This record gives sequence, structure tokens and C-alpha cells, in this order.
Amino acid sequence: MSELEAELRKAVRGEVGFDVTSRALTTMDASNYRRVPLGVVAPHDADDVAAVLEVCRAHMVPVVARGGGTSIAGQATGTGVVLDFTRHMNGLVSLDPDTRTAVVQPGLVLDRLQEAAAPHGLRFGPDPSTHSRCTLGGMIGNNSCGSHSVAWGTTADSVRELDVISARGERLRLGRDWAGAPQGLREVVDGELALLRTGFPELPRRISGYALDALLPENGADVARSFCGSEGTLGIVTEAVVRLVEAPRARALAVLGYGDESAAAEAAAGLLPFGPLTVEGMAADLVPSAHVLPRGGAWLFVETGGESEDEARARAEAIVRAADVVGSTVVTDPGGQRALWRIREDASGTATRMPDGGGTSLLERSRKLGGEAWPGWEDCAVPPQRLGAYLRDFRALLTAHGLRGTPYGHFGDGCIHVRIDFDLLTETGVAAFRRFSEELAEVVVAHGGSLSGEHGDGQARAELLPKMYGHDMVRLFEQAKAVWDPDDLLNPGMLVRPAPLDANLRFSVLPREPVDVAFGYPADGGDFSAAVRRCVGVAKCRTTSVAGPAVMCPSFRATGEEEHSTRGRARLLHEMLAGELVTDGWRSTEVRDALDLCLACKGCRSDCPVEVDMATYKAEFLHHHYEGRRRPAAHHSMGRLPQWLRLVARTRTARLVNALAAVPPFAWMAKRLGGIAPERDIPRLAARTFSRWWERREKAPAGTGGDLVLLWPDTFTEHLSPSVGQAAVRVLEAAGLRVALPPTVRWRTPSGGGEGVTVAMDPVSLLRGRERVCCGLTYVSTGQLDRARAVLRRTLDLMEPVLGTAAPVVVLEPSCAAALRSDLPELLHDDPRARRLADRVLTFAEALERLAPDWTPPSLERPVVGQNHCHQHAVLGDAPDRRLREAAGLSGELSGGCCGLAGNFGFEKGHYEVSVACAEEQVLPAVRGAGEGAVVLADGYSCRTQLEQLAGVRGRHLAEVLAEGLEAAG
Repeated sequence: MSELEAELRKAVRGEVGFDVTSRALTTMDASNYRRVPLGVVAPHDADDVAAVLEVCRAHMVPVVARGGGTSIAGQATGTGVVLDFTRHMNGLVSLDPDTRTAVVQPGLVLDRLQEAAAPHGLRFGPDPSTHSRCTLGGMIGNNSCGSHSVAWGTTADSVRELDVISARGERLRLGRDWAGAPQGLREVVDGELALLRTGFPELPRRISGYALDALLPENGADVARSFCGSEGTLGIVTEAVVRLVEAPRARALAVLGYGDESAAAEAAAGLLPFGPLTVEGMAADLVPSAHVLPRGGAWLFVETGGESEDEARARAEAIVRAADVVGSTVVTDPGGQRALWRIREDASGTATRMPDGGGTSLLERSRKLGGEAWPGWEDCAVPPQRLGAYLRDFRALLTAHGLRGTPYGHFGDGCIHVRIDFDLLTETGVAAFRRFSEELAEVVVAHGGSLSGEHGDGQARAELLPKMYGHDMVRLFEQAKAVWDPDDLLNPGMLVRPAPLDANLRFSVLPREPVDVAFGYPADGGDFSAAVRRCVGVAKCRTTSVAGPAVMCPSFRATGEEEHSTRGRARLLHEMLAGELVTDGWRSTEVRDALDLCLACKGCRSDCPVEVDMATYKAEFLHHHYEGRRRPAAHHSMGRLPQWLRLVARTRTARLVNALAAVPPFAWMAKRLGGIAPERDIPRLAARTFSRWWERREKAPAGTGGDLVLLWPDTFTEHLSPSVGQAAVRVLEAAGLRVALPPTVRWRTPSGGGEGVTVAMDPVSLLRGRERVCCGLTYVSTGQLDRARAVLRRTLDLMEPVLGTAAPVVVLEPSCAAALRSDLPELLHDDPRARRLADRVLTFAEALERLAPDWTPPSLERPVVGQNHCHQHAVLGDAPDRRLREAAGLSGELSGGCCGLAGNFGFEKGHYEVSVACAEEQVLPAVRGAGEGAVVLADGYSCRTQLEQLAGVRGRHLAEVLAEGLEAAG
């Protein structure tokens, strides 16, 4: 233990982390920059903050304050001690509806403040797109704004007082009339009144530099306001009094379509006289599915408020009438508005992937980052009336440098965000990045703008502040910094005496050659480093609650720990590839432990704006980590589950196994040897497998011959819940479809006769159970990728005779369907048969919708509750399921999140508490609150098992519910 660490541990009550994991998690924010800190401290209170500053001052070690870590200019990184306020100093101290103020701690997440203010009809005005995870301290440090700034301004407009501890330990209460000003600050201002009155551009989004003009007498000498936007370089905020605003009772959202972004930019300022709450712009390149928007190549999102829905709609429609648009829509439904706003809020992530998706060749990617785009110049601001002209000059500069980027953002305030496809891997590319940055700064200044319009200067822009302010003003900034922090210990390298904008780039430490990996990573050009680079730090995975069907990231919500978020795991993988901090590569215990609580739910694959797929990265890591080494018992007991269950089926010992599992000593021994959580019950095996039922069932009911479908006998349906397969056969045949099972591809016609194709197999192999189709899911989830590849290649061999036919493959278990649709072609990327099989995989609902569109399901007229499978949400989509339920009269919505069992995860020893916490988030409360007669739906075997073991409720597959309806109808 270092002397610094030892002294900090003695001095503070909060956690002190100088270990590899703590440091690795804070090397980066959401910017292009990376710094390795000495350690991280989670202060318990203001006394802890003062103690940290005292110890660090004695050792001359820098201190960096960090909130949600979503800063985009590098200001939340540092080489000294990082203060993490999100663990303890994250409370809402008080809220006074009468004075419309709240007292908050710096680690409080904005959404928590909004939730507390909402019952009083109030809200905090600024709302960045990261509102679900950004903190009030970070917003004060960056003077954040958000989409409603045209109505409610910036964070500085909402700050009343600040409790601050200076670098030398002085406790200050900042406010108006020089309240709390450190000694010497007033003298600095009084000596430069003329410069302060003329040296700042007039525009609503001027964030760059220090707001020293707030200290002018005509501005009330507001020390608290001048502190906002100082990026942790002047002092450490420990508490803040903030102003709340009245929230409109109703809102409407007008989405206005324009021919292109220039037309939208030109129109934005003209809408301000109508008093909108937002005027946000984005172009078609950033919209994954433009069919949900009105006609146009670019759009303005204009929100209006009112005392009633009619009033809000009337204001929105007035704006539509006044606007010259090619298409428009007005939405008053809150759910519809949220869906549209998600498109805009996710742009900070989707903008990091250019329209080509990053699928360029490795040769091209070695020259330039292909489809990747990066921050650094994403929030310049100009006067709103000049936005159209500025964007034209900006586009011209991009073209001159051979760069691409799609602007979006706060058009009503003249502030745009953009991610640009800089080459930040090569010396030539980095030099070009610098040249572009210098030239763009001049363009911004020529239009009377600010280098930063929201996210602060940080390292990305501070070096260029002389272009905006001139050297005299920058020297004044330096004098102010010296008054507040004479030892330059608070976030050095930011704002004044800044580090070069092209130093400390986070890409410079990554390997230059592609890493040898098992998966194909087709969306990343086969480059695992590029896959890991997908995480740009916007931290949507750190959201502490999910709405609607969202899933990501259940383990973070259960633990609250950064290392158990998708971003945290991606950061550790980044450091593993860098090899500087995490030095043992694939053998890293730090990465292994962080990935251990990843449920492999694949929620990040859909909910993350840049589609990070941590489930795949986890499987890849486990594959390398345990290569040639002893694996955990659970990898053998549950990873090889298909083999064990086939053995039981062949020997017909299911009843014996069930009997032994019911005897406590035998169950205890089995769980101990298998690495299974002692709290779990061992599921009962079916006495007769689905395939055996299929072979021996009575003749199918009469009907006309229809399209052939191959019903996949997945491990769970085959051995654990054959009733699901039986029900599916009943429904599919009732819909007029012919059903067959691989690998023998036998089916029964409605008259009971037999026909079909038989795959030639060695009888001995069949007897031993080696020639069965399998999706390889359990092998993939435990990182046994060599075994998974072998199983999948054998499956392709068995399926090859029918891959040339038109027969689709219907998979009842969502996790198995997702494995075939995504893992199969990515793992066997060198086998064209893999893609052919993946493309024909259908879910149960998809099969009925596509192959039997005229079939009418039984009318059930019952409410439903339960779990939408996380893999269904992330990979397969559930729209056909929703339509099928609606057609059958099954009303209600299934919960999002994750059931927490997640295949082998919830059964593994040490995972039980997290598994239960995940279930308690959404699915268990939904089921407990279900009304009488509600149907509990859970298509996944894991979801059904979790419900049974934790709630004593039997969940059912949709096929079972429909089959029962058919039986009841006769």
C-alpha cells in the first residue's frame, strides 16, 4: 500500500480504491481521452472531501471530481485521485415546493430529482440526453443544458447557491453579491471591467471558458453562477441549492420534416417567437428507422406545453401551420412522445457509427476508423440566426478534409452536436485531427460562436480558447484559476494551461493488429478492438431504472457498481487490450470478475445506442481465459447440459434422476459438485422427451396440407418442458401448417401418413445421441467456443439436406432462436451454411404471421402479465408476438428487464442474490400484482423456472395458452 493510499484510508470514511479495477473503470469518460489515475475515493460527506484535498495537497497529487462520467471533452479523467460522488453523496437533501428550490448533493442523478419534483408540478429545467445517469455535480461542472434550454436555460440559470471546498480546504458558500468569493477574486475582476464587458460573445449557449462576466456588478456579482462550467478546476461542490420551474400540465410534440439539415437549421430560429419548450434537430442519417417520422430528410422536434392536452396540441399545430415543411406530425400521447424522444436522445451513440456501419475492410480500417465517428467537436454553438450559414461552412470544411459527420442537437439555441470520422489511430490521422480542429475553431469564431455550447472545453477545446477569447482574456482566466487554486491541483490540464488536444488519446494504447478471436465481429470488420471501441461512454447502461421493454443493464441496477455495467466491463476490456494497467491479458482476474455478473441477457445489443454486445464479449473472454485451464464446475454441469440430458434420455433414467434430486443429501451433493447455487431447486426432467412424444403420438387432426415448417427440438423443450413443443405442434397444425422435426426431417401429414427426407446417420452415433441438432447456446454462454463450433458444424451437417428447401425453422425457446440467428453466423463466419440457417429461423409468432396470415387464433379475452424474454427483446423482436396476443384477445403488456435467471447464470453458485434482485425489479412485482384470471406468459424456460421457484407461479409459453384455447373451442 502506498503512503498516499494509506493516509487516505485513515482520513476518510468512504471507500478508497487503488486497485486495478477501480483505476481502470475511471481511465476514461465519454471523450476521446484517457488518463490513468492513482486511485479513486468515494467520499461519504463533505468532511471526507476536505480530508482528501488535505492529503492530496500534502503529496501534491491532483484531484478530479467525477459524476456520471459522461463528459465528452475529457474533463472527468485525471492522473491523480478521482472523487466518485455517485456512491454516497448522491442524495436529495430537501425540496421546497413553495420556494421552488431543492438542495442536492453532487452525485444525485438528474432523473431522481425530476421524480421528486414531479408530484409538486415542478422540474429542474436543464435536461441533457443523459438525464437518466448524469449527476447534478457534473451538470454544474459543465454548465449542462439539454433540449429544453430554449425555455429554461442552462444549469447556471438554475443554480442559486453552492457549497464548495477550495483546493486549500476553505469551505465557501457561493452566491450573489460576491458571497463566498475567495480572497483576491474581486480584485482580479475590478481590474479588468472593460475586458469583461466586451470580451464575451452574446449567444444563449456560450459555455467555453470561465463565466467571469457573471461577476460584473450589473450581473449581480454572482459567484455561484460564475463557478458553473468551471469543470472542477476551481473547487469541489459538496452541495447545491437549485431552482425548479413549473412543469406544463400537458405537452405535445410536433415533428417537422424538412428536405435537409440546412433547411431545418434555417427554420429553427423562426420558431422561437412561438415560445416552444424545445427546438431540436437531427438528420436522416441518425435515424435507424425513419418510417416512424414524417416525410423529410431532416427533422425538428418542437415541444409545446399547456394547461391541457388541447392547449398543448393547439400550440403545436400553430407551429406546424407557420412552418414550411415537407411533412409533419403532432403527438400528444406520452408513450408516443417518449418513443420519438428516444430517437433524439440516442443520437449521441448512434452518431458514432456512420451509415456504412463500420463494415469496411481491415485494410481500410487500419488506415482510418472506417464507420466509426468520434466526439471532440460535437457541441459548438453560434447565434441561432446564423446556424444555417454556419452549418454550410462546417460541411464545406468537412469536405475539404475528407471527413464525414452528421450534425444534430439544439438547433433552436444554435448548438449542434456531431461525431466526426476522424482517424485517431495513426500519426497522420491525428495530425489531420489537429489541423481540422484549429480551422473549425476559426470558423466558429467567425460566426460569433462558442467553441463549446454545452459539454465544456476539457482537453478537446481548451487549447484553442485564445482563438475565441484572445490572449488577454485567457490570461485573465489564468489569474482567476490561480486565486481559486494556487497550487494547480484541481483538474490540471483543463481550461487554463491545457494539455494539447491531440495528447492522451485513448486509442493510442490499443493494439495495431487485429486480435485473434473466435467470433467474426462482422459489424466491426472482424476486429475485436473495434468492437470494444464501440463503447463511447454515454453510459445508458448506468440507468438505475428501466421503462417499457428495455433490459440493459440488470446487473448494474442490482449492484449499483460501475464494474457491473456494460460501460464498466467495456472499459476493463479496453484496458486489457491496452496492457498498461491490466497486464495479464485474457488471464485477467479483474476482467473475469467484472464479467462474472454479466447475465448475457444481450440487452445492450439493442438498448445500447452503439449496440455493444457484452454477452458475446463475455463468451469470447471466457473462451480465452480458460483455454488450457481448469474450468469452473458450472461450466461442466450447465455448459454441457445438452449432453447430460441426452444421456438421461438415452438411458431413460429421468424418473430416477428426479427422485434423487428430491432427496436433500443427494441434491446437496449434486449442487455442490455442479457449482449450483444451494438456494436453487434442481428442475424436474420430463419422463418422456418431446421427440419421443412426436414419434409415438396419435395421428394428427384432419386438415389441408400447408407449408412445411421444421420445429426445432431445443434442449429445454426436448427434455424439460415438452408440453411447450406439443402445444406448438397443435397450434401450427391447426393453422394449416405441416410440422417436421430435424434432423431426420420426418413429418406427419394430417391423414397420419409419413413422408419426407431422411438424413443419413450412423446408427451407432444416433444411439449415442451424438447426431442431434443443437444451437450451442449453453456452450457459448460459458465460453466453450471450440465445443460450440463443433456442435454447430455438426448441426449444419445434419441440416444441410434441407437448407436448400424453403422450409423455415421454428424455434420455441427465445434464447435458442437468438443463438441461431446471431451467435451461429458470428461464430461460424467462415461457413456460408450458417447464414443460410440463421436467415430461416422464425419464432413461433413469426411463423404464424408469415405462413398462416389468414388463420384466426382462438378468442381468449383474458389479461396477461409476465416476462418478455430479454433475448426476444434484444435480438428477435416481439412485434409479431404482440399482434398475435392482440388477435387472441390477450390484453396487457409484458414486463421488460430481465428475469434474472438467464440460463445458467441464476443457477451458478454466488449469483443467487443478484438473480433475485433482477427478478424483483419488474417481473415478480408484475406477477404478484396480477388480477384474477390473468395469464402468466413467459416464453423462455429460464423465465418460467424463475417464476416457479421465486413466486410459486407457473408461467406458460404463448403456444400453450393458444393450444388450451383451441381445446376449449372444441
